[in-house]
Amino acid sequence: MDCTPLRISDVILLQPKRFEDDRGWFQETWNARTLEKNGITLDFVQDNQSLSRKAGTVRGLHLQVAPYAQAKLVRVVVGAIIDVAVDIREGSPTYGQWVSAELSAENGAQLLVPRGFAHGFRTLVPDTEVCYKVDGFYDRASERGIRYDDPELGIDWGPEAEILLSEKDKVLPLLKDLGPVSF
Repeated sequence: MDCTPLRISDVILLQPKRFEDDRGWFQETWNARTLEKNGITLDFVQDNQSLSRKAGTVRGLHLQVAPYAQAKLVRVVVGAIIDVAVDIREGSPTYGQWVSAELSAENGAQLLVPRGFAHGFRTLVPDTEVCYKVDGFYDRASERGIRYDDPELGIDWGPEAEILLSEKDKVLPLLKDLGPVSF
């Protein structure tokens, strides 16, 4: 598995090797020993999966604060997304900066989003299914979020299209209004 740090080096693009033959392909999506050799040690406790029926669906930007902060390993099993991670660690030299990667069922890439980052994605095609592992359990009281279109962040969500948001995501605050958070 190739592990490539992005511009914000704590966010890592994982590219599992695919073994193909006339039946299709096989890939190992997580191997603790292999990743540990690359300095990645996480104990995942929960797997999540979402289906977004329409292209242009945005989920996020979401995070959880301590004691339920979460690192996430995100992959697409059907369809394609632009996956975004925003550094919201107070005092970080990359605070307020974001990175993104296109993840798809076809490319098999995964994005490792560490604690201290807000995470979101935009679907590029209809009926996209996203799976992600987290290293902390979901806790509603610890849930926070930031508006996907915060002008100070200036996130490039990809090709222009109609954006579909949940009612919850429509009322998320801007980063400057998030208040203090701990991870």
